[in-house]
Amino acid sequence: MIVPFEKLSPKSRVWIYPSNRSFLDSDIKSIKSSLTVFLSGWTAHNQDLEAGFDLPYNRFIIIGLNQEQTRASGCSIDASVHFIQKLEQKLDLILLDKMNVTFKQGDYLSHKNLKDFKKMAKEKAVNKSTIVFNNLVDTKEAYQNFWEVPAEESWHSRFF
Repeated sequence: MIVPFEKLSPKSRVWIYPSNRSFLDSDIKSIKSSLTVFLSGWTAHNQDLEAGFDLPYNRFIIIGLNQEQTRASGCSIDASVHFIQKLEQKLDLILLDKMNVTFKQGDYLSHKNLKDFKKMAKEKAVNKSTIVFNNLVDTKEAYQNFWEVPAEESWHSRFF
């Protein structure tokens, strides 16, 4: 069952999918529609899952799941990954590549592969205070408090 993301418990599990590019207006419409259909029917062991989504910066898909009600199963997580794979194909996006970094450069978001980000750090084109998106956070509370952080406060700190 789908609920507004804001209504999910702070302890809800989140999965963050960064896009290789900003979503077009047509993408946003399609993503919202597809997520609504998918999450409305998302189940684990024939039990409805209470889930919601967020699309921050028109660049990320965040899926949240209230596991206090019903926990995700291996099959339900597999179903969500297959759903994301279908979105990638449908909209010509890359959402599942974890070997990339999204970070702020002024008012803009940049998306680089890990190798290029390391090179930028070495060349001092980014630094410890560069705001990065820590897509490893796994709860709504962590997403709200520790997702957008200076690089020195996330796993990205190893590059400086």
